[in-house]
Amino acid sequence: MDVGLMVTSFGDVDQADIAVRAEEREYDAVWVGELWGASGVVQLTEMACRTDAIDLGSAILNVYSRSPAVLAMTAASLSQASDGRFRLGLGTSTPKAVEDLHGMSFDRPVRRAHETIELIREFTAGDGEPVDYEGQLLQAADFPSIDAPVPIYHAGLGPANRRVVGRLCDGWIPHNIPFSNLDSAFEEVADAARERDRDPDGITIAPYVPSAVSKDADEARETLRQHVAYYVGSGEGYRHAVSTVYPERADRIATAWREGERAAATEAVSDEMLTDLGVAGTPDDARDQLRTLVSETGIDHPIVVVPEPASNAVTEATIDALAPTQL
Repeated sequence: MDVGLMVTSFGDVDQADIAVRAEEREYDAVWVGELWGASGVVQLTEMACRTDAIDLGSAILNVYSRSPAVLAMTAASLSQASDGRFRLGLGTSTPKAVEDLHGMSFDRPVRRAHETIELIREFTAGDGEPVDYEGQLLQAADFPSIDAPVPIYHAGLGPANRRVVGRLCDGWIPHNIPFSNLDSAFEEVADAARERDRDPDGITIAPYVPSAVSKDADEARETLRQHVAYYVGSGEGYRHAVSTVYPERADRIATAWREGERAAATEAVSDEMLTDLGVAGTPDDARDQLRTLVSETGIDHPIVVVPEPASNAVTEATIDALAPTQL
């Protein structure tokens, strides 16, 4: 089974050490996020230097805080440093991050993603011709493309952003779209791909799979429950994605979270939602859940994400239990 691992902050453990460990356990890729506190690009560079075969991906770099040219140069440099193992994962992020952290306007995010990805494609085409691009939001002229084509993934949640995936991308990184609705959501991707004479089967479906493993199944499920409550409660896009299948529950969770009732928000996450949004349980149960998820959906590359509320023991158990060597 092709499995990736999201490398986040695991206590005091160096993230590059986690990448080395993931490679030893035969994970197919490690993915690195970026919001605040550390540069995902720098972390990926260290991982590229300390690993030999495992793929490396950004999940995600936002399309606002770096220009398309900087993203293209970054992708080219990481691809070179990793001997071609890099996958560029992009997304729009959130208004909170873009406006309050980067001081930019969260203007027309879908169009921004489309033009950024389109321009990166031109910048890395390697045909030596000057790039001449005139979009609605972005422009470029007179600089030749560099020979560094890299796979581009996009974390499109809503229908319009999923169409960007179908038109332009090699992979799709959905987050908090219930697994039971994944096939239906991918149809938006597939339709857009066909309109561009692209084969939808060539687009890798690589969803985040929030996962918690413990000898104590209740501990694992509570860890995942807290993770789901946080995302549904704090991100409107995530709430909307979950509400496509669980509208009443999503509204209840979001309302409780906004009112500061974190425990009530967590309690509102049903067992059915846990099964549809992640993997949680004992090592054997979690492995069975992941195998079933992959076999019953169109997922090509599940990305195991250990929820941040996880204890060190749960984190260790999750990384080991869901490694391809154990599946």
